[in-house]
Amino acid sequence: MDIAVIGAGAMGSAIAMRLVENGAKVLTYLEGRSATTIDRAKSAGMEVVGLDAIAGAGLILSIVPPAAAIGVAEQIAAAVRRRGTKTTFMDCNAISPQTMVQVASIFASDCGVVLDGSIIGGPPKPGQKGPKLYVSGDAANSSAMLAERGLQVRRIDGPIGAASALKMCYAGINKGVTGLGTAMLLAAIRSGADEALKRELQESLPDLDAKFVQGIPDMYPKAYRWVAEMEEISDFLGEDDPAALIFKGMAGLYRKMADDREDGGVLAGQLDKLNNGG
Repeated sequence: MDIAVIGAGAMGSAIAMRLVENGAKVLTYLEGRSATTIDRAKSAGMEVVGLDAIAGAGLILSIVPPAAAIGVAEQIAAAVRRRGTKTTFMDCNAISPQTMVQVASIFASDCGVVLDGSIIGGPPKPGQKGPKLYVSGDAANSSAMLAERGLQVRRIDGPIGAASALKMCYAGINKGVTGLGTAMLLAAIRSGADEALKRELQESLPDLDAKFVQGIPDMYPKAYRWVAEMEEISDFLGEDDPAALIFKGMAGLYRKMADDREDGGVLAGQLDKLNNGG
């Protein structure tokens, strides 16, 4: 059975490569994408095809930025309906359970089966098992074929939305801590307390300091994608939860860091200088 992966970014292409290395034929659709993306897909062993061929795949994985999840579901559902067949569509994006329900309603039963997936961890690397692909709503164990093709699959005994909820909670902690560190380190730099704060972190919270040293620079090229993810977490928590405001603020922070990267990385340079002891 052919597997289609929509999205040939760092994660999508690496997932595809892992599948190809373990004997799968992986299709993708790249109309309108850059030459760099097309080259990345081909290097991963992905076969670039039209939407009709994608719709005919037995399993379709959506691995795109959160803001694109709805659009991808609409595009694939329309192609499946035109073809008149059915497939299994797994949304693997960092979206809230509420958004996942929207994806499922767009795809609907006339197109086949919808699964809720979430990816935790970085793109697959040679010699490593990760990342973990959590799947819910998989009564027929359709995700078993992914486990047979080299992915680390963990099924959750829950309905559509359970895997997405796990991703929201995990990302809220992991990326929330990175955002908190970024905000406070920048505030310390503005206030002249940066060297004292850095020393205190090293002495009293060394594990957290180590996370900032590694995680903050790793965040810069991803910040633009994390904006929508923070907004999804805020929606997941709901208007009645005061913590939702925290993640609206995190979305603004990551938008600021994305803009900073576009403008030459002044803030990023200050953070790197502080973390590297310069």
